[in-house]
Amino acid sequence: MTEVVHSLTAAHRLKYTYKRSTGPVLGRFFGGLRDGRVLGIRRADGRVMVPPKEYDPDSGAALSELVEVADAGTVKSWAWVARPREKQPVGRPFAYALIQLDGADTPLLHAVDAGEERRMRTGMRVKARWAAERSGTIRDIACFEPSDEPAKLAKAKPLGEAELPEPVELIRTPVELDYSYCAGQAASRFLRAIEGGKLLGQRCPVDGKVYFPTRGACPEHGVPTEGEMVEVADKGTIVSFSVVRVPSENLAVELPFAAVTILLDGADTTFTHVMSECRLEDVHMGMRVQAVWLPREEWTTSMRNIKYFKPAGEADAPFDSYKDHL
Repeated sequence: MTEVVHSLTAAHRLKYTYKRSTGPVLGRFFGGLRDGRVLGIRRADGRVMVPPKEYDPDSGAALSELVEVADAGTVKSWAWVARPREKQPVGRPFAYALIQLDGADTPLLHAVDAGEERRMRTGMRVKARWAAERSGTIRDIACFEPSDEPAKLAKAKPLGEAELPEPVELIRTPVELDYSYCAGQAASRFLRAIEGGKLLGQRCPVDGKVYFPTRGACPEHGVPTEGEMVEVADKGTIVSFSVVRVPSENLAVELPFAAVTILLDGADTTFTHVMSECRLEDVHMGMRVQAVWLPREEWTTSMRNIKYFKPAGEADAPFDSYKDHL
């Protein structure tokens, strides 16, 4: 009788902070936003781009003449957002709009807080609503709102060196993605096994290779691997490694540490984990390692049940035993 496996599901959040240096043009643009001003850049033909670019999009020529435009403009096109998401700029229904600011020749994408959809229209006038606290990001403009004010600026204002804002040299943008993960039958069987302290692989019916972690099909032959389950050891050989010095959330070990690719005994595929209880200069290919598990009462359906790997205190594995996995 075929075993019925109910797939595990879990809520996941992918979260990191994206950082980038700005350069001389965007640095001044973000510095202007911090100061409550909007800057653009003039092309060789006189047209002004907002946001500014370092290079002309047609000729590729470098651009450097920064100018100031108004914080009010005209809606060129728009789309209504009836059910805003948590991280969107307005916490109630709003519009995303392409807004051509007075003095600019290109539109800027931003949010318009019009209150209700019937107030939105192409050609309407809008004005920036500046954030109470500004730090030099596009969110220093909280949103735009409908305005009855006519255009105030026919041409962008040229800026001398003394009029330019102090640049923002680095911007940090938090990125978050919430999603629901369904493990599927193969992964669910694997995760339920690791909850009990077992590491399961699956054997390919064509060539007999054991794939760890388990997967639903052999990637080489494309055949299902739902047949023979194989328990592999929690001990193995380091095939390759790299030293990590960049901080990240939820690390089980302190920086710096070695991220190691391990071929477990009984498996024919590798996986990646972290190394501890070992000097970085002692980590090497062929090194035999042993899993260190969390206390039994902390085990869940997660690979985090293995806290890290440590030296197994054994002689190095011969190169021929892992050379095909480099």
